Amino acid sequence: MDTMMRWTLLFWTSLAVVVPVIITLWCSVQRSKRKIHMKDFFRKSKHGWHCTDLFNKPTYCCVCQQHILQGAFCDCCGVCADETCLRRADRSLVCKEIMAPSQADGTLEHRWVRGNVPLCSVCVVCKEQCGNQPKLCDFRCVWCQTMVHDDCKASLSDGERCELGEFRSLIIPPHYLHHVNKLRRRHPDEYSKLASACGSSWTPVLVLANTRSGNNMGEALLGEFRTILNPVQVFDLSELPPSKALQLCTLLPPGSVRVLVCGGDGTVGWVLDAIDTMKLKGQDQFIPRVMILPLGTGNDLSNSLGWGSGYAGEIPVEQVLRNVLEAEVVKMDRWKVQVASKGLYFRKPKVLSMNNYFSVGPDALMALNFHTHREKTPSFFSSRIINKVSGNIVCALPQLELDGERVALPSLEGIIVCNIGYWGGGCRLWEGMGDEPYPPTRLDDGLLEVVGVFGSFHCAQIQVKMANPVRLGQAHTVRLVLKTSRMPMQVDGEPWAQGPCTITITHKTQAFMLYHSAEQTDDDDESSTSEAESSAPHDSPKPAGPASARA
Repeated sequence: MDTMMRWTLLFWTSLAVVVPVIITLWCSVQRSKRKIHMKDFFRKSKHGWHCTDLFNKPTYCCVCQQHILQGAFCDCCGVCADETCLRRADRSLVCKEIMAPSQADGTLEHRWVRGNVPLCSVCVVCKEQCGNQPKLCDFRCVWCQTMVHDDCKASLSDGERCELGEFRSLIIPPHYLHHVNKLRRRHPDEYSKLASACGSSWTPVLVLANTRSGNNMGEALLGEFRTILNPVQVFDLSELPPSKALQLCTLLPPGSVRVLVCGGDGTVGWVLDAIDTMKLKGQDQFIPRVMILPLGTGNDLSNSLGWGSGYAGEIPVEQVLRNVLEAEVVKMDRWKVQVASKGLYFRKPKVLSMNNYFSVGPDALMALNFHTHREKTPSFFSSRIINKVSGNIVCALPQLELDGERVALPSLEGIIVCNIGYWGGGCRLWEGMGDEPYPPTRLDDGLLEVVGVFGSFHCAQIQVKMANPVRLGQAHTVRLVLKTSRMPMQVDGEPWAQGPCTITITHKTQAFMLYHSAEQTDDDDESSTSEAESSAPHDSPKPAGPASARA
């Protein structure tokens, strides 16, 4: 009897352990199958579907009008559907069309989507709050973002005519692309004629986002911009390189396009290199103006142009687009960095483009160590703060020439060559602590600022404003000869280890950037405002003066 009870107890104990494990494994397999099935369905659909559930974003199904427990929403048009209604919604509810004919009078018709309007929305007719009932109710136009109650829709003053809303001067209307597609002769003059129907202030914007930059906000931003703009204007750089995305500029009026780059300084450099490629193809007239939404780690170029040290969603995308409208166009020098390895005479020199700075020594080693660790464990480096505090250091001495004149160097461990005012994630390197009368740097003067550092501790002191760098001078051309073994160096945060070589930095071209003068940068003391204004770049460069002003 005791043996039977033992076997019975053992059986039920085993069953209690094994059954949950089997159920868990079965559920895991089903989830994987469902995920693959949904991903395949999303890929084939004309909607921009993304998964949602009750906890992520409380919404109502646009088909059955019930609360969504598990389903999807389209980040282009805002249509929502639960999992059982998804295929029906995909067939019956049309997404935002990127290209469509206009009405007989040349205008666009409202494209309404019912329900799930944003919080605190106001009806354009009665001025009362919309979407405040616990059901699928009220309408939103996917183009002009107008909200209207179910009962007020018939009382709209403009009927079904859509004016594209607040951002009409940034949106590429679907009828414009329809007319371009019908053109027999594709010529800039034809584009200008078509653009006259969009208004004299029409400056369409292209959004290029790097979903891997810094704090990984790129994917969420892509959806928000697709909601407001024409989806054809919004590009994910992980799926399409900037060289292909920028070809849309050639279908728009020359000189009218603005590009919003959502990413770090490396992403901006990638886009600017693609713009240089456009110049090589003879597409100079279509060159866009570039604005930055800083999602990277250091964001020194963004800081120098007045866009701040990092974006974490503190302002809505609507305000970002307003900033695009208000920004002024400035010029920025770009530089060519040639690295010729010693002894390899038959190999072509390594050629890089520089926007921010070049360095050899402690900060380059920090960047190299950080880059190596991030490649091994990318998930650990998805935070901007973690990215800034990682690193370690050592270096040796090079030979330096500024505009052909050799400079006597103290016992330095590193040299930094700057094009912009900020370095190291928000430090004003050339101006230092402001205790000596050094002129502020400019983006368009054709000059580079060259400084030295004594080591990693000196770099840290500079960043917390406890020390100044060793100012070596300003020059139009910088030449470094490295005679020692492999040393760490970087260009705009892209590091590598380099053996004995000769580095030559010369002026390459100028890029058209968008400058935001209304917002302070990282320095929150009063003096930073005057510094930012004095260092603001202008369309015409200042007289260069002496080639190298020695410290």
